[in-house]
Amino acid sequence: MVDDPVTLRLRLLFGDRLVFGPGKGELLARIAETGSIAAAGRAMGMSYKRAWALVEEMNAVFRLPLVQSARGGAGGGGATLTEDGREVLAAYRAMLAAVDHAAAPEIARIAALLTDMSAGK
Repeated sequence: MVDDPVTLRLRLLFGDRLVFGPGKGELLARIAETGSIAAAGRAMGMSYKRAWALVEEMNAVFRLPLVQSARGGAGGGGATLTEDGREVLAAYRAMLAAVDHAAAPEIARIAALLTDMSAGK
């Protein structure tokens, strides 16, 4: 058996469109933590342009925007999650927890069949 951590990645597809997955979930969480799209993107190692593109994509596909932003200037800019943004993030986190719990026995079953690579095979 292997003791490496197992990672499940849950992506929500509606038709052929990726609407929400791990990257967007992390971006929303980091925006909530930092109050900034730029800071959230930097924390994830992505460009400001990429972070903004993901926010715009999310805001476009959901009924109401998930992120509200304010331009910089004398008062400073920033970004916050809207009520819908907080709801989507909470639902996604709850789904991840449920999937992790439900899949644990099958993950252990698969892990038990892996070869032990610690001996340098």
